[in-house]
Amino acid sequence: MSTSLLADVHDLKSRLEWGQPAFTIIDVRDRHVYNHSHITGAIPIPLDDLVSRAKSALHKERHIYVYGEHDAHTAHAAQVLRTAGFTDVSEIKGGLNAWTTVGGATEGVGA
Repeated sequence: MSTSLLADVHDLKSRLEWGQPAFTIIDVRDRHVYNHSHITGAIPIPLDDLVSRAKSALHKERHIYVYGEHDAHTAHAAQVLRTAGFTDVSEIKGGLNAWTTVGGATEGVGA
């Protein structure tokens, strides 16, 4: 059964700091915006390509964190993944802004 999970940036940051593997962070924002700054380790997959690329690259039971331009964009991307059969999808509340507020690592030309 899939549930709608909202991920707290503090929890995600802790998982990264403790080196917990077995999850993927997906950034569904525009590629130009992604190149400027994104969560360290996040992979860019535009919303239009999300299902096909996720299905070819990720196991359906892999824990996926997703974020977009704003929470509604993030929620839409998460729903698209869940509808495609991904069972463990979490939405990063507040996206990149929330992440940087808690001191999360970023990379990109503007990071």
